[in-house]
Order: sequence, then structure tokens, then C-alpha cells
Amino acid sequence: MTDHPRSVILLIHCKDRKGIVARVAGVIHDLGGNILDSDHHTDREQGEFLMRTEFALDDAPLPPGDIAAAIAPIAQEFQMRYEVHVRPAQLRVAILVSKQDHCLADLLQRQRRGELHIDVPVIVSNHDTCQAWAKLYDIPFAVFPVTKETKPRQEQQVLAELTRHRIELVVLARYMQILSGDFLAAVGCPVINIHHSFLPAFMGANPYRQAYDRGVKLIGATAHYATQDLDEGPIIDQDVMRVGHRDTVEDLVRKGRDLEESVLARAVRLHVERRVLVYGNKTVVFD
Repeated sequence: MTDHPRSVILLIHCKDRKGIVARVAGVIHDLGGNILDSDHHTDREQGEFLMRTEFALDDAPLPPGDIAAAIAPIAQEFQMRYEVHVRPAQLRVAILVSKQDHCLADLLQRQRRGELHIDVPVIVSNHDTCQAWAKLYDIPFAVFPVTKETKPRQEQQVLAELTRHRIELVVLARYMQILSGDFLAAVGCPVINIHHSFLPAFMGANPYRQAYDRGVKLIGATAHYATQDLDEGPIIDQDVMRVGHRDTVEDLVRKGRDLEESVLARAVRLHVERRVLVYGNKTVVFD
């Protein structure tokens, strides 16, 4: 679906009750809005209601604050958590990378082609290996080397760089460093990671070697939000590829790269288009 020039996205999460959809539609009608797309999901086991609605305000454009104020009364009535986002808008995204460049290059190419509506004001790395990609796309490249001893200081340097560029989303494009709980608490925006395995199988380091040793017939990749629990954050997207007994570890790595690129790109697109709602350690993806 193409972006509407003046569309608004409303995200809602609350306990399930009768009448929510009708009341939300009524508020949008009173604002002069025209609903373009709407989807909702009820987790019956947990009693949770989640909804994404996109609507146009061509005849009566309003600032986001006024729209939020109009939603506030029913939000209070239903004890909703809600967000209002105006499209089109480009999120300011920092890409963190180490030595492997395939996910970085793929994201930059998709942005250049207009497939990802993001602004990348900085690329951050603990190595200078991928600097050529930053030069090619004329993006500032910040290098902060790290060792076990310097990790706390290095993370503070990275945080300062993200703050300086007013980053709204961090993407770990094979950034081979475990982010500390202190970093994640201070970063102030979501962090999306690509894990080169079909989680929850083969967590941690070298999953392709683990998969090879187990003789798996499918390999996968998982994009998830980073949390303090390594490789256990809410999952946004996953995919798999069939492999066979003739595949070496190197073959699995090569084939896995294709999966990592596509899964990470989809996850970033879904987040940027506000199609992901997190509740507990799960997500609802309205795609």
C-alpha cells in the first residue's frame, strides 16, 4: 500500500472490551477522517486487544497533538495505551555494524531505491572494515573500538553519537557486540537485531556451526527487538531455507546471509510503517 500524503496511524493496546472498534471509528469520523486501513487482534487467552488504524485527514488536517487529545477521552475510558503517528515521515535510523557488511549494504541499497523510508544520519562500528559503504552513500561513519575492559566507556561513546544525531531507531546489522542492560536502558529508542538462526533454536555464538553439527534440514534468521536477555527479545520477523547434507558450514553461512538481509529489511519496514505492536515478550504484526 502506498503512503497517503496526509495519513495518520493510530496504534492501540488495551484490555479487550465490547465497543472499542466502534468508538475509535466514531472519533475518527468526528475528526473528519476517512479510514484507509484498519486491523485488530484479540488475544483471547490474555484478554488483550491490539489495533492499527490508518486514516486520512485531507479536508481537516490537524497537528498530532490535537489528534491525540481527541483520542484521550476514550483512551482513559478503556485504559488504552496508544500512539499517534503522521505519515509520510522518515525515521532517523542509526545502523550499527562490525565487520560483515551484507546487511548494511542491503539496507542502504533499499533506502536508495526508495523501498525503506528511512533517514540514516550515521553508521556506527567497532571496526573500520565497512567504512567504504559509508563513503559510497555519503553517510558519516563513527568508529569506536571496543575491548572487554573498555566496553562501558565505548557504549557511552556510542550513546553520545546516537543522541547527537537524534536517532529514533537503532538497527544492529550484524553488530557483533552484546549490548549491556545499561545501554539498552539509556538508548531511548527501539533496537532491532538480526540473529543468524531461527530462534529460539541455536542461540548465542556460531549458530551455523551448531546447525551443521545437528544436521538440520532448515536454517533460519530472526529479527527481534533487543532486550537485556540475549536473543530473547520480541520477534518481529523470521524466515527459513532448506539445506541438505552436502552443505558445508561455509554453504550455510552463504545461504544464511540471504535470509538475514531479507528478514532484517522486512523487520525495519514493518517497524517504520508502525505495523508492530509489542505486548509482553510477543508482537502482533499487522502486515
